[in-house]
Amino acid sequence: MASYRHLFSLTGPLYVVVAFLGRLPLAMSQLGVLLLVSGVTGSYGAGGATAGALAVANAIGAPVAGALTDRLGQRPVLLVQSVVGSLGLFAVVALAGTYESGDPWWPLTLVAALAGAFTPQVGTMARVRWRPISRRAGREKRELVDAAFSYEGAADEASFVLGPALVGLVGALLNPSAAILAAGILLLLFGTWFAVHPTAGLVGPSTVSAQAAARLLTPALVLLALVQLSVGMVFGSVQTGTSVLATAAGEPGLTGLFHALLGVGSVVAGLAVVAVPETFAYERRLRLFTIALALLSLPLLAVDGLGLLAVVLLVLGLAVAPTMITTFTVTERITDVRRLGAAMTILAATTGMGYAVGSSVAGRLADWGGHRPAFAVTVAASFLALGLALTGARTLRMAQARAAAAPERVPAGSVPSVSA
Repeated sequence: MASYRHLFSLTGPLYVVVAFLGRLPLAMSQLGVLLLVSGVTGSYGAGGATAGALAVANAIGAPVAGALTDRLGQRPVLLVQSVVGSLGLFAVVALAGTYESGDPWWPLTLVAALAGAFTPQVGTMARVRWRPISRRAGREKRELVDAAFSYEGAADEASFVLGPALVGLVGALLNPSAAILAAGILLLLFGTWFAVHPTAGLVGPSTVSAQAAARLLTPALVLLALVQLSVGMVFGSVQTGTSVLATAAGEPGLTGLFHALLGVGSVVAGLAVVAVPETFAYERRLRLFTIALALLSLPLLAVDGLGLLAVVLLVLGLAVAPTMITTFTVTERITDVRRLGAAMTILAATTGMGYAVGSSVAGRLADWGGHRPAFAVTVAASFLALGLALTGARTLRMAQARAAAAPERVPAGSVPSVSA
């Protein structure tokens, strides 16, 4: 708790609230689009493909935006993303309102992809800000930055608790269209607020050489990105399988609330990661957390009702945030600070790509065989993450050793005040 108190004192509570609310639209839009398109078309495959298209477009657009923030600073890039992304979500709702049975559903997929391409990765950009925030305050310490990454991991998971829960609540009270409209409004308000907050000025433009660009895609970063791809597949397939099971039980509006249970345990575990001693190496942490992820996913294959699903999702979440926090923390340690925005968004992008693959494959399998084949995708993705962690431990250990031996590079330029 002392670590988090020190962390939040650097920016004040307002920044923490804005950064959290700014990341909700991405968590809401994926499930909202899945439910909306599945509802108007009557096809889980169409819903999964459209939600997947939004995630794929976000996965493609995120590294481009991250590289632009490294070169131009965060403020102009995030402003454009927030405005255009919110307009894209409004357009999805408008187009769904005109859909009639028998119409092709690909236009919905196209517009959803446009919205996804411009939806900012607020959580990722917030991670990039913490090191310069602590440096500006004169309190940069390794444990403080590690606490920041533990918090951001937990905050991301909390957004994927509250986001689907909001979609489920608004969808039950009104309809999925209203949930997507709410996501668009949140993005327009808090995405732009996050963009213009004084902390955005701490991530100023920097000149990136061709040599530094070539160093970005190291074997270690590729390995970490593949782990995040697997975690994204877990998200997408769980969300689809939950939707199928809840619909079969006559409670489709509860999909978001049940999926949010995955994040409850994840938030608790994520906040506790800061207490793990520094002597426990990160490659060992990754092995441990992915072993837990794989083992805790197996009970999904036995789920046949919403009661058991609630318990399984709650327990499975205990392994999710610790895995993600470890991958992002190692990435921060091994990446040149001038390329940190690009590196972080690559991890976020592969997570989104994994969501797209997981939801699309699970959706097609669900059309064929119901919720159990969809959850089989979750189990396969969890064991893929475990295999990567077991085989890549040496790569991660060597990358961290090289980074620790190299002198830190700090982008030139002044940094403004962090006052909220």
